[in-house]
Amino acid sequence: MTQAMGTSEIFLIALTIILAVPYLVWRLLRTDYWAPLVVVQIVGGILLGPGVLGAAFPDYYAFVFNSQVIGSLNGIAWWAVMMFVFVAGLELDISDAWANRRETAISAAGALLTPLLAGAAAAALLLRSPGWIGPNGTYPQAVLGIGMACAVTALPILVLLMEKLGIFREPLGQRILRYASLDDVAIWGVLALILVDWERVGRQAIFLVAFALASWAVRALFRRLGENDRWYVSLVWLAAVGFAADWSGLHFMVGAFLAGAVLDAQWFSRERLDGFRQFLLLAVMPVFFLSTGLRTKWDVGGVAVFGAAFLFLAASVAGKLIGVRIAGRILGWAKGEASVIGWLLQTKALIMIIFVNVLLDKGIVTNETFTALLLMAVLSTMLTVPIVTPGLKKLALSHK
Repeated sequence: MTQAMGTSEIFLIALTIILAVPYLVWRLLRTDYWAPLVVVQIVGGILLGPGVLGAAFPDYYAFVFNSQVIGSLNGIAWWAVMMFVFVAGLELDISDAWANRRETAISAAGALLTPLLAGAAAAALLLRSPGWIGPNGTYPQAVLGIGMACAVTALPILVLLMEKLGIFREPLGQRILRYASLDDVAIWGVLALILVDWERVGRQAIFLVAFALASWAVRALFRRLGENDRWYVSLVWLAAVGFAADWSGLHFMVGAFLAGAVLDAQWFSRERLDGFRQFLLLAVMPVFFLSTGLRTKWDVGGVAVFGAAFLFLAASVAGKLIGVRIAGRILGWAKGEASVIGWLLQTKALIMIIFVNVLLDKGIVTNETFTALLLMAVLSTMLTVPIVTPGLKKLALSHK
């Protein structure tokens, strides 16, 4: 059978499956309330991976997802996720956070530090057993990485969920966006700290100096360009910074985020920026979800992986809610606000999956730890809308 079809034909079969199956499940089962399409795509990637489909139908799996097809899919996935992280960096509005710095700093700190500590404590407990720390990772790196994964808020998915809930343009939605934006900066800063390679620290210093100088030049150039040219040049800038970051020993995802963060979102029209993000989610990010699912493994045992996932979920949700409630007490929020804000900020999905992909790429965690964190991201995101919807209704009634 493999001789009857070329690689391009098998690749297109794989692409058809990747795009069609999650969409049909999402549309026919009407899962949008508790599982948005992006969540169904992530779950679909897990089910199509070696741990489920590969175990049930090994011959079919080996035929469709052969090494050449996986290589092609990985190339699309790398570029897709680089563009997605670039947009996340581009959409950070530090000026708004600075204008409301006391409220933003207290809220963002509560939303980040408490789940970070809770996640690190859960990791410290789990990592006593073998099979969870990667071949290139140290105990402190794995603990900090898992702790930060529990603290992450997925800013792009948060935006999508707030749009679905009708609060994105409301004052509450803009406040939540500020808190998440500040935490987004911290996430990538901690990732850079985890990835510091003391044997290549010279390269990393060169990268940071060169990036600072290049950013100044690129910003000056962008002020003189029209928007069409800005879009094209931004992709060249993204590829160059991603390469430089990877060369220095940092991951290309760190470079992708930095490439977007130093540019101003107002240089691009909101309509085109939203359209670009939607295009990425529609056309190419499903390939990233599939490539992510292909990396899931259960070698330490399915029960152990699921147990670790629920441990991380408990640490993440409890830590986030406690931290946000503390911030709400300090700032005097209205009754019910802390719960709504806490549940929205515990949304994981994309950014956390990207974050732990980097940890896996660098050998800091194993495939089993990655799988547990991936399951935690899916579960946490699925909880958001069903819990926040009645909370928003109560909040609206209390304000009348």
